[in-house]
Amino acid sequence: MQYSLAENNEPEGSGQVKGKQKKKFVTAKTMPYLLLAPILILFSIFYVYPIIYSVLLSFQTRVRGEYVFAGLKNYSRLIEDPIFYKALGNSMIILVIQVPLMLTLAVLMAVALNSSFLKLKGLFRIGFFSPVLTSLVAASVIFMLLLNKDYGLFNYVITSIGFQPIGWLSDGYWPLVTLIIVTTWRWAGYNMVILLAGLQNISNDLYEAASIDGASKVKQFFYITLPQLKPVLLVTFIMSTIGSFQLFDEPYTLTGGGPNNRTLTLTLYLYQHGFTYFDFGYASAITYAVVLIVAILSIVQFKLAGEKE
Repeated sequence: MQYSLAENNEPEGSGQVKGKQKKKFVTAKTMPYLLLAPILILFSIFYVYPIIYSVLLSFQTRVRGEYVFAGLKNYSRLIEDPIFYKALGNSMIILVIQVPLMLTLAVLMAVALNSSFLKLKGLFRIGFFSPVLTSLVAASVIFMLLLNKDYGLFNYVITSIGFQPIGWLSDGYWPLVTLIIVTTWRWAGYNMVILLAGLQNISNDLYEAASIDGASKVKQFFYITLPQLKPVLLVTFIMSTIGSFQLFDEPYTLTGGGPNNRTLTLTLYLYQHGFTYFDFGYASAITYAVVLIVAILSIVQFKLAGEKE
């Protein structure tokens, strides 16, 4: 009887509330998407959307202040552009000369810092890595003073031993040589740190076994160190290849691409069309031409230096 009275005393409609359970918005299945939503939204706004927009922009040209569809006009113009080939040639020269030189210095510095005989390793690591942390504008001003043809320190030393002063930033091929020197100075320490991490992962047992067999330090370097560093060297080479085609700060601050486009790089040429002439359609076409070139070079490097299956 008490049970039936309790049932009869329940408020009207309470059975319907019990029968219908409220749906929860936050569940174990939806929680990962809610946590990823902010970064996905920001990634889409600031990364995906600009890429899509720039692709569409590469097929447009500006007519009377408005962008209209132009098909492959920008890309056909790119194929016939001699200044583009000049910038491409400069970037290829930097790739062929500067990247091997820089990585060779980086390997030698990493091997020296990995040696058990060297003292004050931390100080040397900071010293070699510090150019990356240095403000490039300040470093460029210092280099412009050092390399000045009339009163720079370098030419003072050269003329004091009987040679003619060199126009590091103005004469012949010297501006490109200067650009290679400054770029190597800036990025050799960065690659040295990456290679040093790879060296520290090589087992000492390999060197001990080689020493027992009578292998010299030189043979150990060529038959143990370099083969073991191959994956790391491949990564640094690809990163440096991409960096050589993205080179902008050094030529912009030192020479502005001159004289006579001798230090003009692809990224600097892209910048000139985009932010000097405001020809964003052609600048976008240059962008994707550079992307295609870098992708092809990276694939070739993987095929030539990658591990065989």
